[in-house]
Amino acid sequence: MTDDTATDRLTELAKRRGFFFQSSEAYGGVSGFYVYGPEGATLKENLEDAWRDRFVRREGHMEIEAPNVMPEPVFEASGHLDGFDDMIVECPECGASHRADHIVEDNTDIEEAESIAIDDIEDIIAENDLVCPSCGTDLAGEPVDDFNLMFETNIGPGSSSPGYLRPETAQGIFVEFPRLKEYARGQLPFGVAQVGAAYRNEISPRKGLVRLREFAQAELEHFVDPEADEPDLESVEDVAVTLYSEARQDDDGGEPVEMTVGEAVEEGIVGSAWVGYYLGVAQGWYERIGIDMDRFRFRQHRSGELAHYAADCWDAEADTSPPGADPDWIEITGFAYRGDYDLTKHGEYADDDFTIFKQYDDPITVERATVDPDMSYLGPEFGGDAGAVADALEALAERDRSAFEGDDVTVDVDGEEYTVPVEKTGFAVEEVTEAGEHVTPHVVEPSFGVDRLVYTVLAHSLTQDDAGESEADGDDEERTVLTLPPELAPTTVAVFPLMDKDGLGERAGEIAERLRRAGFEVAEDASGSIGRRYRRQDEVGTPYCVTVDYDTLDDDTVTIRDRDTTAQARVPVDDLPGVVADLRAGETTVGDR
Repeated sequence: MTDDTATDRLTELAKRRGFFFQSSEAYGGVSGFYVYGPEGATLKENLEDAWRDRFVRREGHMEIEAPNVMPEPVFEASGHLDGFDDMIVECPECGASHRADHIVEDNTDIEEAESIAIDDIEDIIAENDLVCPSCGTDLAGEPVDDFNLMFETNIGPGSSSPGYLRPETAQGIFVEFPRLKEYARGQLPFGVAQVGAAYRNEISPRKGLVRLREFAQAELEHFVDPEADEPDLESVEDVAVTLYSEARQDDDGGEPVEMTVGEAVEEGIVGSAWVGYYLGVAQGWYERIGIDMDRFRFRQHRSGELAHYAADCWDAEADTSPPGADPDWIEITGFAYRGDYDLTKHGEYADDDFTIFKQYDDPITVERATVDPDMSYLGPEFGGDAGAVADALEALAERDRSAFEGDDVTVDVDGEEYTVPVEKTGFAVEEVTEAGEHVTPHVVEPSFGVDRLVYTVLAHSLTQDDAGESEADGDDEERTVLTLPPELAPTTVAVFPLMDKDGLGERAGEIAERLRRAGFEVAEDASGSIGRRYRRQDEVGTPYCVTVDYDTLDDDTVTIRDRDTTAQARVPVDDLPGVVADLRAGETTVGDR
């Protein structure tokens, strides 16, 4: 099966069975916007709950929900207004716009083309005679430009208060750090999570849920003291992970290597122990939600694609092609050590304190260089720049007191030099007693793409049995199965009457309601043969089916059937809620009963 056929098959199933489909189809549809149907919405919610369980509750972090729209100064500080771009090339014939790096990746052996400079991308397009994907027109010689992905809006009437839809949930956490640190009682480390929508005006959305203009993220910002805080690396040091390091990517023919998290950190392949910790935690979580670990790897960002704020970054990537086809790797999570970039930038732009006061065990006495500039001199001498000169003198005294040893001292303000007599600076070195210091925390960020995770889980769980493997259900039809983990499945159990007569339908309804009251998602189906009903539930990933038959009316037992093995067992109705709970938790199997 080709990759395109597999993608089409998954998309067709998703649309037909209510997982996801393009939005506004009655008006022709809009690229990059998808609706989660009844099955998909529940699957997505279950996946997000599983993420919260592992990365918020079990880690002891807090969760917030920030607005989707934020004012322009937030994104000036974060750098998104100046540098949140993709490469765009426009067809001279049909006028269609395309991601230039995607055209390169789709038609050459080059991977991660977004890390390549624009001039080089233009050369690659010309050298390889690449054409417009829409109409086939030659793109050689066409300019490749930067295109900012931010969705702009206005806050309130008029245009005096520009705002933007957030391109990531992270900024909502960073901006509120001065308040959030109070909830953490000013103690590091602490983590803040957020699950919600983000928006990017993608040039060429594609592959369903893989590249969207509105998408869901589950992000954790873990604030740490870089000098004092260490992760619990021992708890994950023996976890085996598949790593595709920058060195192996640069090595022609290099392949990923499997090693433990402890080995990767010790050897410096993973540069941050905090990143290593979250790689180990995430590995177990990916297995839990049903990702095929034979089609999974952690890939390190190469130097050309490394974000300006990141000291080290690894992507969790999944191959969503079927076994045997050419790999189709997609990023599902980014693990970045962001340093103090975000809080430092917001501290420069905002009117609040983005540091944490770290109290010493015992007060210490230190020498501090200070300045007290004579503004009656600086004002007439430098006019409107006097305040900036005073700030520059203060900063210089902190970092290089020897600059004040002569008669004059020179400071740089926005590229212009100003010379001030030392006697007018009020320079002095004093002994002061300090109880602590202000620390700008560093940030460790695991950022999960929820939609891509949903897509990957569906792609990895989609299987098709040969006809002979279905005969245990009483027919020889080929069956399509989503082998979703019970924790994620939109429906936990389906209840069928053998036939909708003689009171079987009413009894099935009573049992279904009993299971709902026990907290399970329950489906009811009385249409068609039992085998056909099993097929329908297999196709949406329902792990267990319960059949109410004539024996039920006699002895109050039902047949419960397992999706993956098709094994069946008789269970007393009174025991059914507990049995389903144990099955869902993995504490027993239908075959054990």
